[in-house]
Amino acid sequence: MLRRNFSTNWPTAKRPNLSLRFPYDAKQWPTLPLTLRANGLTHEALAVVDSGADVNVLPWSLGQRLGLVWSPNKATIRVAGISQGAAMPVLLKVDVGEMRDITLAFAWCQTDAVPLVLGQTNFFMEFDICFFKSKGEFQVERKRVPS
Repeated sequence: MLRRNFSTNWPTAKRPNLSLRFPYDAKQWPTLPLTLRANGLTHEALAVVDSGADVNVLPWSLGQRLGLVWSPNKATIRVAGISQGAAMPVLLKVDVGEMRDITLAFAWCQTDAVPLVLGQTNFFMEFDICFFKSKGEFQVERKRVPS
């Protein structure tokens, strides 16, 4: 019998590899329950998971509930598809299930005409997302960090 010696020197993660599945209706946008935190305040919300969005988007009133203050001296950005005003970049701590203290960058918009959106920068950079359309669910997995 031939025995092979397999190395177990696989890259290890600095944090546990957590993976969660959520139901979704393929006729609607997939939404992810999460907790946003800033300035000692928290807010639970449903965010649209949108692989076609370039950035994470935060509506005006949600930013205000988290104690954010619009600074006219801070650089603003224009977000495609938003006709009203500019957006200001902000960093928030986010909890998704047992995955805690994830820093995400958002474009805080001066309008509530936009939903809370998780887009390419930087939600899809922090998580691997897999859609199981036939099962009506999607999976969110924290990216692995090499040691």
